[in-house]
Amino acid sequence: MGFKNKEAGGLGRSDGAGSNSIRKETFEGLMRGTRVFEIPGVRDDKNALPSNVFKLLKARARHSVLQSTFFRTLELLIYSAVRQYMRRMENEEQLSKMELHSESHIQIERTVKKKVAVKKVIEKKLQENCSCSLDKFKTLITGFFPVLEWLPKYKLKEWILGDTISGLLVAVVMVPQSIAYALLAGLETSSSLYASFFSCIIYFMMGTSRHISVGIFSLICLLVGQVVDRELLLAGFDVEDESKVMSTAMSSVDNWNISDVNPTMMMNFTLPGSQNFECDRKCYAVSVSAALTFMCGVYQVLMAVFNLGFVSKYLSEPLLDGFATGASITIVTMQVKYLIGIKLPRSHGPGSVVVTWINIFKNIHKTNFCDLITTAICMPLLVVSKELGERYKHKLKFPFPMELTIVVIATIISHFVNLNDMYGSSITGAIPTGFLPPKVPNWHLLPRVAMDAVTLAIISFAFTISLSELFAKKHGYTIQANQETYALGFCNVVQSFFHSYASSATLVKTLVKDSSGCQTQLSSVVSAVLVLMLLLFLAPVFYSLQKCVLASIIIVSLRGALMKFRDLPKQWRMSKIDTLVWWVTMLSVTLVSTELGLFTGVTFSLLCVIIRTQVPRTALLGQIQGSNLYEDQAEYNNLTSIPQIKIFRFEAPLYYANKDFFLSALMRKVDLNPALEVAKQKKEESKQIKKKEEKTFNGNINKEQPVINKKLIPKVYSFHTIILDCSTVQFLDTVGINTLKTVLKDYNEIGIRVLLANCNPSVIDSLSRGGYFGENCKEMDTLLFYSVHAAVQYAKANWPEP
Repeated sequence: MGFKNKEAGGLGRSDGAGSNSIRKETFEGLMRGTRVFEIPGVRDDKNALPSNVFKLLKARARHSVLQSTFFRTLELLIYSAVRQYMRRMENEEQLSKMELHSESHIQIERTVKKKVAVKKVIEKKLQENCSCSLDKFKTLITGFFPVLEWLPKYKLKEWILGDTISGLLVAVVMVPQSIAYALLAGLETSSSLYASFFSCIIYFMMGTSRHISVGIFSLICLLVGQVVDRELLLAGFDVEDESKVMSTAMSSVDNWNISDVNPTMMMNFTLPGSQNFECDRKCYAVSVSAALTFMCGVYQVLMAVFNLGFVSKYLSEPLLDGFATGASITIVTMQVKYLIGIKLPRSHGPGSVVVTWINIFKNIHKTNFCDLITTAICMPLLVVSKELGERYKHKLKFPFPMELTIVVIATIISHFVNLNDMYGSSITGAIPTGFLPPKVPNWHLLPRVAMDAVTLAIISFAFTISLSELFAKKHGYTIQANQETYALGFCNVVQSFFHSYASSATLVKTLVKDSSGCQTQLSSVVSAVLVLMLLLFLAPVFYSLQKCVLASIIIVSLRGALMKFRDLPKQWRMSKIDTLVWWVTMLSVTLVSTELGLFTGVTFSLLCVIIRTQVPRTALLGQIQGSNLYEDQAEYNNLTSIPQIKIFRFEAPLYYANKDFFLSALMRKVDLNPALEVAKQKKEESKQIKKKEEKTFNGNINKEQPVINKKLIPKVYSFHTIILDCSTVQFLDTVGINTLKTVLKDYNEIGIRVLLANCNPSVIDSLSRGGYFGENCKEMDTLLFYSVHAAVQYAKANWPEP
């Protein structure tokens, strides 16, 4: 038995000599790779081929059982092989037929877009947002306070252990950093603790990220401290005065002792209740930071209301890295005096970093050796702990709390050895316990700090969103950027009423959270409880803590930003423009100021984007052999130039800033300036006419000779068509449309056709509205093509080679 094909004709009897001859020729043909239907004696019918072959196999009349089984197996194998061979041949024939037809015949129909009724859209939005119902009210409340949505679904048995451990470890890191970063902000330590407490609670209720830790951040503390110092100087205070005078951060108004205060360091200050009190340096510093934090929070809430989160998109990663590195250098410079125990005046304004280092070297002979020895012990321990923690982080269940360990040991030693009195070592001093009553920010200070708050709001928002998106992507969930802005804004607004300063997401504490099994923001509540216990009971314990220990903690925490210098060679190889953005931002922040440095970095970054589009890459394309693809002839070898056709690609949007570059690049690549050619032809024609007129005047002209037509004399060029590959042109403005129309007109005037290819729908719509394709787009079919190859085939078909 075998496969039968009803459409196949018979080959005669299979036991004849002719059959054996046909069979032999068939197998020899198959071995040579000859098509079966080309072999003599086999029907020229593709569909009948398998049956013909199988009939040949069954030609012998009598076979044994073993021989029959063999032929049946061979029959199946040959049937499959022949069918595959025929399918491949048919596919090749179909492809060859497709290549014979020009791609210009492809018709793509644009979708007809419905006109949007603006009035109906507004009415629909108003109905959706302004209608009241219980479900919408619940959605509004849960959207504004996401904790109401996820807390009822909390998996207590699975998550509580990880959240508790991570909250405890974050608090262990948070406490020494809160004490240390108060030095940067120029405020009381209690202000840092208040910021840590309130930011944890508020973000727990309003945040959408499960893993980030919001609180005090070194760069934010630096910005706050610079504004506080400036306002203190403008108000006539001595920035370096640390005398223990009246302070709202240490006692209530009822306990103030006016007789203990230096009259030269007092000023009139309006407290709530419209009562005028005299306020000292520390009180005024808290007022400035509260006003700055309030304005920062207001800006962030407004950013959320008006969906202005896109502003952070202009802060690129190289720019933020450069800003962080420059700010870190500034912070290190400010902390050096605490490391070696010398007293220096705080420098402000452009060049303050350089001036500070000059003062350090001038006063280095006044180094306090007690502070220097403490620094020499603490800093290596912190660095080694960080390095080992990063190297073996996969083996450790949680990072070792080296900062807290050093703080506790250093405090005990300083207290019992009495380093402050015996060796003059600078210490933290008294940290007030308990909560101060809320106080409305001083409205008179708001206009003075309004511009500074803009930088503060954008920086804190950018770092928070970046960290939130990073860890959300890592753990497979999404965040709501707008709600994150709300959460951060309300953190700062609320904190401004509690003698605190601005907050932001922090990388170090977020990494601790992530590595210790954090699952939700319930861990922030655990951290807040520990900070609260410190505020209520344990704050006086750190009275004897040396400032050099805190400075060491601050500097080591900045090692990540300072180590960005190691990545510069790799970044330079990846992108020279991004490396320049990094350097410009870092140097501006370091040598000028933090705020102006950020503005300079943003300006330079945007300028780089403009320059990239103003002077983009251009290319003359050639065809890749054996394909319908075209690429840059300057970048790839073995590309074939199309005779009589030039293919030009402009790799940027075409708009007013780069239209001159587009024209010059096009003329340079095709080596033909139509305006000059027209001028040359007119000049040549005028010469011929002048000669003719001279001959006519002399009477030597033949009256039967035809008069020269004043039309331009056609000239033969090396090409007849220019194809503009618009695949990388994202958009056109009015100037860009007019530029393309000018190119079309000028080259057509000298007999060169201009075709467009690979235009996106936006570019096509712009050209249509601009009249590039004539009235009612009648010429679109002859000017616009959906691929470069289609345009090439059209040009070859309509303007063949001479």
